[in-house]
Amino acid sequence: MRLLLRSVDIFFNILYLILLIRVILSWVGRGIPYNSRWRGLITFVYSVTEPILRPIRQIIPSSGMGIDFSPLIAFMLLGFIRRIIMSLLTSLMF
Repeated sequence: MRLLLRSVDIFFNILYLILLIRVILSWVGRGIPYNSRWRGLITFVYSVTEPILRPIRQIIPSSGMGIDFSPLIAFMLLGFIRRIIMSLLTSLMF
């Protein structure tokens, strides 16, 4: 059961990291040429994060200044979901 707890923890840490990379790419990604050696990583990051961010964007559109708050909301929601899952698994352990 501890292995399961640790696996869930690692999963969310990786998801946070990928989401953070997506935020950084939104700032500097336009400067990367399309045929860049990073294209595979960029495609992977977008394919993992877009299913998380798209529903949030549909509910809360970008601000008038072009600022996208969906990653911030995604971080908060993922933290909430993580705490719920970890507490449920912990309560099953003891």
